[in-house]
Amino acid sequence: MLFIPIFILILAITFTIILLIKPNSCADGTKNNECSDINPYFCESGKLVEKASICGCPVSSMPENESCISEYQTVPEERQLKYVLNGKEGYIDFVVYRGLSDYFSKLPRHIDSEENLTLADFKLRMINNEVQKGFLFPLFLEISKITSNKEDRVRIAISLVQNIPFGSSNKTLNLGRVAITYQRYPYEVLYDNQGICSEKSELLFFLLREMGYGTASLYYVKENHEVVGIKCPVKQSVDYSGYCFVETTGPSIIGDDQTDYFGETRNLNSTPIIINISEGIALGNNLREYKDSDALIKIRDKVNLDGEINLFDSLRWNSLKKRYGLVSFGYYQFD
Repeated sequence: MLFIPIFILILAITFTIILLIKPNSCADGTKNNECSDINPYFCESGKLVEKASICGCPVSSMPENESCISEYQTVPEERQLKYVLNGKEGYIDFVVYRGLSDYFSKLPRHIDSEENLTLADFKLRMINNEVQKGFLFPLFLEISKITSNKEDRVRIAISLVQNIPFGSSNKTLNLGRVAITYQRYPYEVLYDNQGICSEKSELLFFLLREMGYGTASLYYVKENHEVVGIKCPVKQSVDYSGYCFVETTGPSIIGDDQTDYFGETRNLNSTPIIINISEGIALGNNLREYKDSDALIKIRDKVNLDGEINLFDSLRWNSLKKRYGLVSFGYYQFD
């Protein structure tokens, strides 16, 4: 007689555990059985799947089975995007399209408006293009498949963007009699497999925003340099702004604002202008990068003062170099 109640109790406990384990939302925050903000993705049992029949298709796309095919989806090319996570190299194979890159290259870089525009208006215009969203979102999904750990996803996204080669476009735009450097959209950075600080930062803004993080552009006017700010504990942030420093021009550690950038021994000494990009969650209080960036800055300062590195600091540097895939020490280069 005791067998039935015990059996029922076991079933009840098992069912409760399943309910607790089963995710009630997807990687971008979309709740189960609802459409994502980016069509045609549908949240099904904690996974984003294409459901054009339910969610529809974005601008300039037509449904094909449950997927959406764009008129710009022509001349596909493969890109292998490198990242480093916990000292191990990984790669994401990603398809880009010449047709879409050509579409972006023809878009105007100015905004016709009678209102007083800010730098944020221009940056958000580059990030929020509706056509672009549907083609960048799959990169966010590929990152989400690698790990369910939110902060590891951040690490992958940062490392991936940092490992895209630094390089400026050979195009210029004429505004009256003035020729200005061509500013690429984030998708063009992936297609061209290169970008400058502002272009690579906008690609990272998109990815971090999809992950639900608060972000801001940190623009150093004096040095004419832009980095990404990701929401974090105030005590770890730049000038107590609530945003941690993330260099995008090459591999570096979150919080290391004393490294060089774009391959030159140039460091930042001015106070950045902070331009809010997205609201969202913050990095945790105990991220290992906080201690690691402080350690590297201290080692660098000692080397800058002494002109040499001791054995202990050399071992520490090599450990950090491997963990984050660093290629530059900062003021000096050590093997």
